[in-house]
Amino acid sequence: MTDFSANQYEDEASFGDYFSLLKPRVMSLVVFTAMVGLIVAPVSVNPFVAFTAILFIAIGGGASGALNMWWDADIDTVMKRTKTRPIPAGKIPAIEARNLGVALSGISVVMLALATNIVAGAFLAFTIFFYAVVYTMWLKRWTPQNIVIGGASGAFPPMIGWAAATGGIAMESVLMFAVIFMWTPPHFWALCLFMKSDYDEAGVPMLTATHGRRVTRNHIFAYTLLLAPFAIGLGFTSIGGPIYLAVAVVMNALFIKGAWTIWKRKEDTSLDDEYKVERSFFKLSLAYLFLHFGALMVEALLPFGLGGW
Repeated sequence: MTDFSANQYEDEASFGDYFSLLKPRVMSLVVFTAMVGLIVAPVSVNPFVAFTAILFIAIGGGASGALNMWWDADIDTVMKRTKTRPIPAGKIPAIEARNLGVALSGISVVMLALATNIVAGAFLAFTIFFYAVVYTMWLKRWTPQNIVIGGASGAFPPMIGWAAATGGIAMESVLMFAVIFMWTPPHFWALCLFMKSDYDEAGVPMLTATHGRRVTRNHIFAYTLLLAPFAIGLGFTSIGGPIYLAVAVVMNALFIKGAWTIWKRKEDTSLDDEYKVERSFFKLSLAYLFLHFGALMVEALLPFGLGGW
């Protein structure tokens, strides 16, 4: 294993290096979906309390990212996509990333519980544990189903936002969880299809490496079909409405069409063309999640009588 002890780090790390430990791109998704969960909840929340809740949920998400980078520093060094991260790039010692992650985890959980309620704080604590321990330390290097089970950690934020507002769980928050949970595998497997060599070299048992591209395509199509009922069904709950439902129907039709295109591809297709198809599906998957949760927020923020059912 690569030595990431502190004595090899000579240059002083910048604020940007430490911020990148928090995986800001992933954090932005956590913040957005948690904010939507809080906004659509059927309880009025003081704006300052809402801001505080989202802030500490974001810090908790960042803490998970730091712990992930600490544990995965050895494989990040091997993968092209991750070798420029602060630890493998020699900017921050792994132990500092670990200490930062632990400290921010404790702060975010305690402060969220104090600012909102115990349920939200406990939910955040479980989410950090699930991502850092269950997914990063156990599932990621053990099973090709790592992203399926581990994807739950990325699906909890809207439930945390909902719990911060209501102090509990409801069918609506569970369905928001289900949409992200079912969306994560096809989203990530599309990335794996055009980043396959990275995971092979790092020894990470992604589905593309353990079962091949054909099986991965089959899984993408199957999960995309299973996702649609959850996404469209959410439109018929108290937080849905005609705007959300229209977005869900159109986006799921496009998503299924994209998954079908990937599924029917033959293995002898030229590599360049294959990258184009799977990159296109990956980009569509990003728009898919943003538009679904954006539509939920629009339904909640429209004047009474114009949004929702």
